[in-house]
Amino acid sequence: MMADVRLIPCLSDNYAVLVHKDGETILVDAPEAGPIKAALEETGWTLTSVLVTHHHSDHVQAIGAVKGSATVIGPEGEADRIKGLDRTVADGEEFKLGPVRIRAISTPGHTSGPLCYYLPEERIAFTADTLFAMGCGRLFEGDAATMWRSLQTLRAALPDDTDIYCGHEYTLTNARYAHETLPDDVAIAERLEVVREARERKEPTVPTTMAAEKATNPFLRADDPTVAAALGMEGAEPAEVFARLRKGRDGFS
Repeated sequence: MMADVRLIPCLSDNYAVLVHKDGETILVDAPEAGPIKAALEETGWTLTSVLVTHHHSDHVQAIGAVKGSATVIGPEGEADRIKGLDRTVADGEEFKLGPVRIRAISTPGHTSGPLCYYLPEERIAFTADTLFAMGCGRLFEGDAATMWRSLQTLRAALPDDTDIYCGHEYTLTNARYAHETLPDDVAIAERLEVVREARERKEPTVPTTMAAEKATNPFLRADDPTVAAALGMEGAEPAEVFARLRKGRDGFS
């Protein structure tokens, strides 16, 4: 039996997620206490574990308010910047929370030591602010080459049928940027319309899938010659193409 998954909109555009299976209830990130507590009350689930992806306040500020007796687990590389951790995990570490098996994947770039979490039996991954639907995180504590390596890591590690839960609802802006950057890409154009219609209905665009991201996320395609050509960068190193993409997205609204 697959886990029950509940997406929880928080703050202006953040997402937290609850994963429930056989009495284990895992919260991924804690942006805002009210919506998380409301989801727990509605489902009747009792929180047992909290997985933290990185230290930014909009992902951790409600830990103290929601944890109760839950165990809080987070990245070893950012432990000194996350209050309330009970346990740390490192890159490549596999562990179980109740019946749920989890693999930690280090993805520096947005911050210096974040983790993504892959749940292979559930076919879901939590990529926080590293990999977004049709986008990627800003480079606050890493450079473009570092983030590009992290995206390559996720691209290789996550099967196409993995449901990707990211940390923010940025998809419409990401899709508009992707279409402006690659205007002749039919798959991107089609996805932009799907995303636009979903947001007009006030529906979330998360989760996405790894297959959809490989096809329509330009940041995962920095080594695709058609992307380099669209940027006038034929023959450039993928990390350079990625840097140009990220710089363009930084100035896009």
